[in-house]
Amino acid sequence: MASRGRRGGAPAREDEPRREERAEQQAPAPQGHVLPPPPPVDYGVFMQGLVQAMQMQAHTHAALQAQLEAQDEFVRLFRAKFVPEHIQDWMEQEFLSLTQGSMTVLEYEATFSELSKYAPHIVANERRKTKKFMMGLKPSLRTRLVAFDHRTLDEALSAACRQEGEMEQYLEEKKASQKRPATTFQRQDKKKAVYQTQQRSVAVGSTQVPFVRSPGVKKEFPHCGKTHGGSECWLVAGRCLKCGSSDHKIKDCPRL
Repeated sequence: MASRGRRGGAPAREDEPRREERAEQQAPAPQGHVLPPPPPVDYGVFMQGLVQAMQMQAHTHAALQAQLEAQDEFVRLFRAKFVPEHIQDWMEQEFLSLTQGSMTVLEYEATFSELSKYAPHIVANERRKTKKFMMGLKPSLRTRLVAFDHRTLDEALSAACRQEGEMEQYLEEKKASQKRPATTFQRQDKKKAVYQTQQRSVAVGSTQVPFVRSPGVKKEFPHCGKTHGGSECWLVAGRCLKCGSSDHKIKDCPRL
């Protein structure tokens, strides 16, 4: 019996690979587009192209730098030939004494760049040019920026514009906050005046208005023997001899 089990087990193990092959053949094919494998990368060609691009960029930068230097030299020679020396000295002094004043930061920077052409010994150094620009700003801006070490003019200009915008926004909010309470007080005063006017009109329209004696110099009347105001004697007119009211007699006067 044992030998039969061993003999029968061998063909079963041999059939297992065949079953797996059949299952793979019968498995459904994947649906959709199948992307092809990426092509192999030739790193040698890639590095060669990168080096060529860097060399071209360096060559272009050098050409632009040479063009700018040639342009500056042309401007210098043109001014030396056609602009009088005393005009150049005067423009240089204008640049040295330039401050922002009432100009905006952008307006100040435009004037600074225009006059700096007459002081090449200062603007040749980027740090000195940046320092000169910072010292010409308004004191309120300069105190905010002096703590930062701006190495280029572009950095200083960007920071100055940002600080100027924040200061303008703060001043606008401050003005708006100062106007709001005044408007509130004006409305309260207006309501109070309207309320007092209404109360006064109601009091005038009421029948319970106390008697008001006519103003004038008091004199003694012979009929009643009293000194009181008015042009008519209270006794003759039938008024109260205590307060002068015509609503009651002296015996009913509330002042007694």
